[in-house]
Amino acid sequence: MLNGCPPNETQSRTVDIPQELKTSLRKFRFARRNAGHAAMVVKINKQKLIMEEVEQFDDISIEDLAEELPENSPRYVVLSYELNHSDGRKSFPLVLVNWAPTSSEMGLLTLHASAFIDFQNTADVSKVIEVRDGAEGFTKDFIDQKLLHG
Repeated sequence: MLNGCPPNETQSRTVDIPQELKTSLRKFRFARRNAGHAAMVVKINKQKLIMEEVEQFDDISIEDLAEELPENSPRYVVLSYELNHSDGRKSFPLVLVNWAPTSSEMGLLTLHASAFIDFQNTADVSKVIEVRDGAEGFTKDFIDQKLLHG
């Protein structure tokens, strides 16, 4: 323990995650869902070096969500995904979508990448899907393939 933090969480954070966002993430994680996809979109405020919640969506299609995300700016998306299994079961895994379009400003992509692990640990989501080619690459089929077939 260093300064009351576990060794991997020293004071060298590049981007702060405010308590308000942590609370919102926790509520999102534990919300009961029995149909559809839900998403929480988070961005980095480059000037203040803090993460900010952009918006939450309930019962949104993946294609509509892709249209809501910016073409030239990275985002973290915590996604509650309705997954239909081949045996007829449904599950709602939490997935962290690392939305990092290659057309984004390099400095912002670097900042986004440097804070990713910290955000992933705070959101407590183990499944990660990288999306670099924008809305065209972010489809229900793409996510199904990643979750069902690795």
